[in-house]
Amino acid sequence: MTPQAVLAQPFTLPNGVVVKNRLFKSAMSEALGTRAGAATPELATLYGAWAHGGIGLCVTGNVMIDRRALGEPGNVVIESDAHLAELTAWAQAATRNGTQCWVQLNHPGKQAPKGLNKENVSPSAVPFRPEMQAFFPTPRELTDAEVRDIIARFGRAAGIVKQAGFTGVQIHGAHGYLVSQFLSPHHNRRTDDWGGTPEKRRHFVLAVLKAMREAVGPSFPIGIKLNSADFQRGGFTEEESLDTIRALADAGIDLIEISGGTYEAPAMTGVKAKSKGEPVKDSTRQREAYFLAFAEKARQAVKVPLVVTGGFRSLEGMAEAITSGAVDFVGIARSLALEPDLPRRLLAGQQPVHTVRPIKTGIGFIDKMGLMEVTWYTGQLKRIGKGETPKPNESALWVFMKFMGKQMGLGRKKKPTRLRAS
Repeated sequence: MTPQAVLAQPFTLPNGVVVKNRLFKSAMSEALGTRAGAATPELATLYGAWAHGGIGLCVTGNVMIDRRALGEPGNVVIESDAHLAELTAWAQAATRNGTQCWVQLNHPGKQAPKGLNKENVSPSAVPFRPEMQAFFPTPRELTDAEVRDIIARFGRAAGIVKQAGFTGVQIHGAHGYLVSQFLSPHHNRRTDDWGGTPEKRRHFVLAVLKAMREAVGPSFPIGIKLNSADFQRGGFTEEESLDTIRALADAGIDLIEISGGTYEAPAMTGVKAKSKGEPVKDSTRQREAYFLAFAEKARQAVKVPLVVTGGFRSLEGMAEAITSGAVDFVGIARSLALEPDLPRRLLAGQQPVHTVRPIKTGIGFIDKMGLMEVTWYTGQLKRIGKGETPKPNESALWVFMKFMGKQMGLGRKKKPTRLRAS
């Protein structure tokens, strides 16, 4: 088969849902929600562009389950059906052209910048590494009652996603957010039912899956984005990840997207802190995908459909990942912020026009954290949402300066409000 024929093959999930091809759009932060947490028309425009562009399965960026716990300004939040009409308009645009569109549900836990939320919470009160503490406050440890409330919120949000007309949900269990924090012995130092052993650290994600399944029923797809490892000393290891994958498979997960890293060790962008983990192997680079070697281990462990996101550069590299049997879908993300119609061209046998490159401001500690990888690409998504074309050569330093100016402006506006509240 030609590479494009490999990617064009439909795939049937274990629950009978058919995805029209093997191209999977992984989540990227859009920051296009209103101040009240509602979806905007720009989201419909953006996801309509991707649906028109030919993607088979499209996963949204972070949708939060609690307005008190945002990951970044502009998050869509689902706590009730108050904004169901806006969600429905988004879903209708995103599922055109036979596209599957799943909503990624998330809680940031400790991984939210200072000043955004009244407080940050986490399984345990573990601070960020010293050079990041200026940006992220030390979190407060969650109570048992709060943990159970968050689980219920995941379930409630999943039910509303289905009601709005989306075709599935994905749990964000990677990249250092709350589900990932519960799984990691570095972040989770509890000794109650939610921590202390690998089995107890998995209790939270399995409870989230159970609550969501009860809300959506057996035939509505539920996937998860899961770290292969945290790449942090004392963190979530490949062995624990494989055990978590086995447990999720036994609990009925429909699809697993494999990624890795956190804001402190952003392996998902191709950047790893040298002191926190091993460098990407040359053999992995040659095979393009960052986490394909781990996917092969996961394939030996479970029969659940698998996706790897990160590092794919060519039509041939994507097809090889499928034909090798390691994965069932290839995940692409940043390329779609540069070329919304990339799937259509890949399926016609054409290569990507633009090469994804590291986003560098020239400011060492900012570039080391990998935060501009989110901010720069979010700006490209906002352009598409406005009906404009992306700017692949936009200056990262200029984007950073605009971002900091906006953050400082928000801080000045918020300060009087906090004084009045006290």
